[in-house]
Amino acid sequence: METAIKPITNPKFSIKILSDRDIKDIHTATLDIIQNTGVRFPSERALQIWSAHGAEVDPDSQIVKAKPDLIESAIAKAPPRYILGARQPDLDMPLDGNHVFLGTDGCGVEVIDIHSGQRRMSQLSDVRDIARIADGTDDIAVNWVALSAQDKPVETRGLHEIKTVWENSSKHVQTESIYNAAEAEAAMRMALAVAGSENNLREKPVLSLMQCSASPLGHDGGSLDAALIAGEFGVPAGFMTMASCLTTGPATMAGTLAVGNAEVIAATALLQLANPGAPVFYAAAQTASDPRTGVYTGGGPEDFLFGAATNQLADFYDIPLSMGSFATGAKTPNWQAGIDNSLSTLMACAAISDMLLGVGFLHGSRIWSYAQMQLDCEIFAIIRKMLQGIEVNQETLALDAITSVGPGGNFLGEKHTRAHMRDLFIPKFMDRRPYNEWEDKGDNPPDWALEKARSILSDHEPLPLEPAISKELTGIIDSLEKDL
Repeated sequence: METAIKPITNPKFSIKILSDRDIKDIHTATLDIIQNTGVRFPSERALQIWSAHGAEVDPDSQIVKAKPDLIESAIAKAPPRYILGARQPDLDMPLDGNHVFLGTDGCGVEVIDIHSGQRRMSQLSDVRDIARIADGTDDIAVNWVALSAQDKPVETRGLHEIKTVWENSSKHVQTESIYNAAEAEAAMRMALAVAGSENNLREKPVLSLMQCSASPLGHDGGSLDAALIAGEFGVPAGFMTMASCLTTGPATMAGTLAVGNAEVIAATALLQLANPGAPVFYAAAQTASDPRTGVYTGGGPEDFLFGAATNQLADFYDIPLSMGSFATGAKTPNWQAGIDNSLSTLMACAAISDMLLGVGFLHGSRIWSYAQMQLDCEIFAIIRKMLQGIEVNQETLALDAITSVGPGGNFLGEKHTRAHMRDLFIPKFMDRRPYNEWEDKGDNPPDWALEKARSILSDHEPLPLEPAISKELTGIIDSLEKDL
């Protein structure tokens, strides 16, 4: 089976829910938060960088307060465009503001087994299977390491995961599981081995790092150190805020946007202070807590609005965006999952998020579902078709065909129809069968989606990683485990 990617390219319409005044006000509030409230950076190296550039650093609380001109001048050094590389060059991803690239979700800890259908804890073999299916699914462009390999040592788990993905997919790899300096150093050596040279890695990095902030207004020290090391090698890094209305953010959406923006922009500025011009990206998956229980929702109108608003903020700072989408709060591939994932994805795609991550998860990014993975790709395909708009020209107006058929005729036999019938969307999983056939067979789209995933896993052969490189990656991991 051929490996390909189908992003959304140059969409014909877009959504902007924030005015220029709104964006300016959020930016001003963000600078006020960073200067007067501060952001916590629990990393000795990060604190030293801030101090060296004149920021106010409290070594006891590890809170940094920086003036607006320092933040703005640092952010201005970030490159607005660059390419995320893949082992297979025609699968490279230009982050240029004209594409939306789809990726899997990341860091789940449970999986609905593809064969038994039973829910269980995730392991490295699941990382392998998901990467293989993603490689054979052309809607997916980026492997965000989907599940935690809980059968591997926690200190090197992230390394085992990215090695396994590289061995089973030739698409770009992004991980959220590199948590400290030692692991980051090893990951960079692994990326160098795959890329072939330091120059290749800088020009088309085959790896990118996602790090989560610690809302409200905090970061994880190991993640900061890992991102700083990535910057030294020209490997893109981004910080994802998951600030949530009511709990880790204010009850108001604007306030939660400001909190999350302060987390992301402060960390991004740090990376530019350390390595000016290093590739970075903005990342967000903000939501609202349920007012009745305080739990994470994984869906709802706030998520959809955050998806569009965050892209406008990333555009304001002129850096690419990796946006969390899909990841429904539903427990099964059902009506709720369809609404959550369709609306969140439509809003983020229409705002032209560069990377759209989240395919495949249920229960708010906790449980991986192979059926949901395929259904989410169908949602993306529908939205991709919608954003293509309607092309109007002499050929598409079809005047010759209309004249040929005339009143009361039929267009099925026309040459124009044969030339354009495949322009129409053909679903894989939407049920368009006659009622009686549906009633007799008793199956449904999630069944078809699961069977599709099984078929890809069985039949697809990804571009193999050279055995010598695979051996080198194993050696890097073994060496770190021995040291630890």
